[in-house]
Amino acid sequence: MDVRLQGLLVGIIFGILLQRSRLCFNSAIRDLKMTKDNYLAKMALVAILIETIGFQLAAQFGWIKLNPLPFVPLAQIIGGFIFGMGMVLAGGCASGITYRIGEGYITAFVAAVFFGITAAATRGGPLQVVNKWLGKPITTTNNPGGYYAATDGKVNLTVANLLNINTWLVAVIFAVILLVVILMWKTTERKTSGLNWIWGGILVGITGIIAYISQKSYALGITGGWVNLFRTTTGNIDISKGIPYNWIGMEVFGIIIGAFIAALVSKEFKLRMPKDPKTFAQVALGGILLGFGAGIAYGCNIGHILSGLPHLAISSILFTIFAVLGNWFMVWYLFERK
Repeated sequence: MDVRLQGLLVGIIFGILLQRSRLCFNSAIRDLKMTKDNYLAKMALVAILIETIGFQLAAQFGWIKLNPLPFVPLAQIIGGFIFGMGMVLAGGCASGITYRIGEGYITAFVAAVFFGITAAATRGGPLQVVNKWLGKPITTTNNPGGYYAATDGKVNLTVANLLNINTWLVAVIFAVILLVVILMWKTTERKTSGLNWIWGGILVGITGIIAYISQKSYALGITGGWVNLFRTTTGNIDISKGIPYNWIGMEVFGIIIGAFIAALVSKEFKLRMPKDPKTFAQVALGGILLGFGAGIAYGCNIGHILSGLPHLAISSILFTIFAVLGNWFMVWYLFERK
C-alpha cells in the first residue's frame, strides 16, 4: 500500500478518535490550572503509557528504529513557551485546531492557516535563520541495544542513551510511574457522549504505535503535516509534474476527514462563527505563535508530548515543561490576573 494512503488512513482514524474523545492538549493543560479538571490530562497520560511500551516493543521486533526529536535547549525552551501561549490564544493545540476544522469551526481553520504558514516559513522558509541562531542539536554516540536511528553514528538524546543504559529499564520505570499517577489521581467527573478517558487514551496510544510502524521514521505528528500541505499545494502549480505529498501531510488531511465523519455521524457538525470579530485576530495570532513555536522547537504537542515523551526524549521533556508554563502564563494573563 502506498505510504501516503497509509498516512491518510491513520489520520482518519486519529481524527475520529480526537473528535469522539475531545482530546485537546490545550484544554488538558489549561483545565488543570483554571478548574482543577484532570479528565483530558489523564486521557493523555494513558495514551503516553500505551505508547511507551508499544514503541519499545516495535523497536525490539525490528519494526522501527526509535527516533527522538533533536535536542536544542534554547529551541525547546523558547519554542515550547511560545507554543504554550499560542494554544490558549488559538483556542486549541495543533491537533485541536486541526480536528475542529472537521467539526465546522471557522476560527480553527483561521488558526490552522496561520499555524501552517508560519511553521513552513520557520522550517526552510524566510524565518529558518532563527533556527541557526538557536544552535545545533546536541547528540550522543551511545546507542544501547542499537534500537535508535543514527545519522553518521549520532543519536538524538533520550534519558536511556544519555545514561547509556537499557532502553527497557527506562521505559518500564516511566510506565510504572505513569500507571501509579493514573490510578492514584482521582478523575474529575465529566459527562461524555463519546469515548471516555480510559478508552480514548488506549485507542489514541494504539494509533500512535500503528503510525510509527506505518511511517517508520516517527509516530504521530501535526506540524510537519501542515508544512507539507502548504508547501506542496502552493509550490507545485503544474499538476502534470505530480505533487510530493508525504505520509504526515496525508495524516493531517485525514484527521480533518475523520473528524468530519465522526461529527456528522454524532450530529455534532455545525458551521460555527464567533460572535465577536476580534476573535479572528486573536486566533490568527495564536496560530502564528503555534507555528513559530513548533517550527523552532522541532515539533508541537503531538510531536513532543504525545509521541516524544514515550521516547523519554530530552527535547520532548524540556518542550513539555515550557509549553505548560507558556499555557499557564497566558491563562493567567487573559483570565486570572484581574
